Amino acid sequence: MREVGGADAKMPVGQPAGAPAWRAIAAGDAWHVGEFTCRLGPEDRPFEERHDFVSIAAVVEGSFQYRSDAGAALLYPGSFLLGNAGAAFECGHDHGTGDRCIAFKYAPALFEEVAASVAGSHRFRFGTAMLPAIRALALPAVAAEARAQGAGSIAGDELALGFLETVLTTLGGTTATVAAPPPRDQRRISRVLRHIEAHADQPLDLDALAAQAFMSKYHFLRTFRRVVGVTPYHYLLDLRMRRAAVELCTTAAPIASVAFDAGFGDLSTFNGHFRDVFGASPSAFRRAQRAA
Repeated sequence: MREVGGADAKMPVGQPAGAPAWRAIAAGDAWHVGEFTCRLGPEDRPFEERHDFVSIAAVVEGSFQYRSDAGAALLYPGSFLLGNAGAAFECGHDHGTGDRCIAFKYAPALFEEVAASVAGSHRFRFGTAMLPAIRALALPAVAAEARAQGAGSIAGDELALGFLETVLTTLGGTTATVAAPPPRDQRRISRVLRHIEAHADQPLDLDALAAQAFMSKYHFLRTFRRVVGVTPYHYLLDLRMRRAAVELCTTAAPIASVAFDAGFGDLSTFNGHFRDVFGASPSAFRRAQRAA
């Protein structure tokens, strides 16, 4: 079966009605970007397909299980799905319904050219199924989602190639690792990830999150960090930061309003965290995006 990836792609025969729908966002000679929206749930069989292109997808909403030639992983907002051209893959939603991703797809020849420069070999292939939600990829994730919402502040070729370079550089230097969790832990952490996603603008504490997972606080903290790659606090903080950055890119809302919408009780704390993640104040970040 062919991947639902091109601007003219059609849903493969026999796939369930809720299988991913593709919305094209932008395209160049050897790349295209689009939005996948999936509404499959625990009652549906896993979605099976093949990557016709090299695929890198930023997960924006929802969580799901992904399996490819490079391994198996739990995907969640802020993480990145990685797919080698020609590789079969499977996505399942055992613990919740639906997800949304912004997918970048590259023709093998273009990917080989960039990989030869960045990774040192045109034969480079992804050796892992995903990259966790780490801060080095926060800005590319925001740029991808802002483009999906129509902001389009960065030229298409620059965005697509810069995104690929950043991911390959991160793969070459990251020390973040994630584990393929046992089914019980996967189910529990998926529940917590969806809870955080739905309540990120509200006060959350470790005791309440551990209760969502039916774990002791220490066991939950250790399991979450092993599965997701970061602690619950840093995952929540970075999720809030990405949402705030997207709002700054796509709306004219006052910065204080953006901070409160994201879940921060005071502006100074928001400003400090924003500088830590994006290297600029919220106002400077907004100006730079508009200038671009």
